[in-house]
Amino acid sequence: MMEKAVIKNLIDAVKKLYVSDVEPSDMQIQSTKKDFEGDITVVVFPLLKYSGKSPEDTASELGEYILEVNTGFTAYNVVKGFLNLQVSKTAWLDEFIRLWLSGSRYSFSEIGKDRITLIEYSSPNTNKPLHLGHIRNNLLGYSLSRILTGCGYKVYKTNIVNDRGIHICKSMLAWQLFGQGKTPSDTGMKGDHFVGEYYVEFEKAYKKETEKLVSEGLTREEAAEQSKLMHDARQLLRKWESGDKEVVSLWEKMNSWVYEGFDATYEDMGVDFDKVYYESDTYKLGRDIVNEGLEKGIFHRKKDGSVWVNLSSDKLDEKLLLRTDGTAVYMTQDIGTAVQRYNDYKFDRQYYVVGNEQNYHFQVLKLILKKLGYKWAEGIHHFSYGMVNLPEGKMKSREGKVVDADDLIDTMVITAREMSEELGKLHDYDDKEKKEIYRKIGLGALKYFILKVDPRKNMMFNPRESIDFNGNTGPFVQYTYARIKSVLRKGEDKGYAVKNISADVVLNEKECDLIKLLRRFNTVVVEAAETLNPSVIANYAYELAREYNQFYHDYTILGEENDKLKDFRICLSEYSGIIINESMRLLGIDMPERM
Repeated sequence: MMEKAVIKNLIDAVKKLYVSDVEPSDMQIQSTKKDFEGDITVVVFPLLKYSGKSPEDTASELGEYILEVNTGFTAYNVVKGFLNLQVSKTAWLDEFIRLWLSGSRYSFSEIGKDRITLIEYSSPNTNKPLHLGHIRNNLLGYSLSRILTGCGYKVYKTNIVNDRGIHICKSMLAWQLFGQGKTPSDTGMKGDHFVGEYYVEFEKAYKKETEKLVSEGLTREEAAEQSKLMHDARQLLRKWESGDKEVVSLWEKMNSWVYEGFDATYEDMGVDFDKVYYESDTYKLGRDIVNEGLEKGIFHRKKDGSVWVNLSSDKLDEKLLLRTDGTAVYMTQDIGTAVQRYNDYKFDRQYYVVGNEQNYHFQVLKLILKKLGYKWAEGIHHFSYGMVNLPEGKMKSREGKVVDADDLIDTMVITAREMSEELGKLHDYDDKEKKEIYRKIGLGALKYFILKVDPRKNMMFNPRESIDFNGNTGPFVQYTYARIKSVLRKGEDKGYAVKNISADVVLNEKECDLIKLLRRFNTVVVEAAETLNPSVIANYAYELAREYNQFYHDYTILGEENDKLKDFRICLSEYSGIIINESMRLLGIDMPERM
């Protein structure tokens, strides 16, 4: 590797020029920033204690020495305390030959070796179907699992289904009142959509009821308190928690409809889980743990019977753990789920992939677990991500104003078909092949558009913009990959069989630029793992695809008359395709061989 050679040159230079041995920690090597000329940069400041000279003089002396002993560098320049070295074209060819011989054996850092990591994502409620917000959640969680696995972590993908609580009882009550015994099969609806309709029906009826009470002179608080619908929903929850057979039977039936719908959506989305937890199980453990904490004086009970934890010493407020009637809240089940997961996996780290509106919740959860004496609580982390908005505004589940995941996936596939037909790209393919390609393009567009944005930022999603075949989009990267595969197929049809790469090839600047990008792949993946940021890989994939397309347009490949150069360019194309494909695989995106 070039960097290792530079470090060896620096050690030798300091020993010869300044008669001193170098501490390994003083060797700081990095890629040269785009604004400066060069390829590899040496940070000179830590070496000044050996030279006793100015940064500029030290850098110049080290640069002269390296050029004298290492033919892999052709020039250097000094910018304050930074020595920028320019790699020779011959060295870039040698570097590509090394990459080519490695094939698909990437040298990702084993930063996660033997470290057990849990990633929780999705976390749906069984009173409504998955929506656009869930899509970002699932895509982030799934991509993180692939990236961390690539860097040596032992990753388990988990899901917690929020299958109990007042919101579930609202759907149940509405079905009892308005459902007339209908089932999803009666209506032709997916089960999750079917149940979600009754959640919306409850909210409509509840709003109508409270508005009537307000018109009769009650305040909104009084109207909410006297609402018969809300009273009946709470009564259902109490009956469920007490094990009432009729209520539990209804709950099981409606949840089964929802699970069937969820499974279909997850399959369409291309995500899965190693284990699914259910709040209906873990809240019991959480409730027991809270009661134990109450006995130990960690928590306290108020006069109304509710149980709280006081976090004022941590500069936070009080947090409710059990309601007056003894029913559990979200925090209760999260305590139980965390303990159950640790018992199951003995994890080193657990990441909760949950939107940034829950930042406070997870701050409190970690504090409570630590107060309970769980040392492993230091290893739980909230992977907080921004919200997804639409051009027409925010989504509202209670009013039914959401973009369903199923509808969005269907829309993306339809849009992919329409745009492909407009461009005439697939006119000679059969219907089955077209359908599969449309699906890969549509889902690739959706996934890439969401994952190319830093997860910590809010984002605006525009379906048609995401599926453009030009610019920083999934279809552009996919099309580049399909173009590479087309070049390779044509080469095979003509009988080209590359056996090795000649060291006599003279590279042009564009080929050098492409090699520079290819060798960055390992570094990019490690950065994405360390920063938990899939967008680093997404934007790298686009940069690489763009660079390859420029090379493709500027230079002939199969038509090149020089056989050695032709062999090199075929290999350069194939390896570019390998890295583009692997980058997109880490994002959970399938790549079409033809487009």
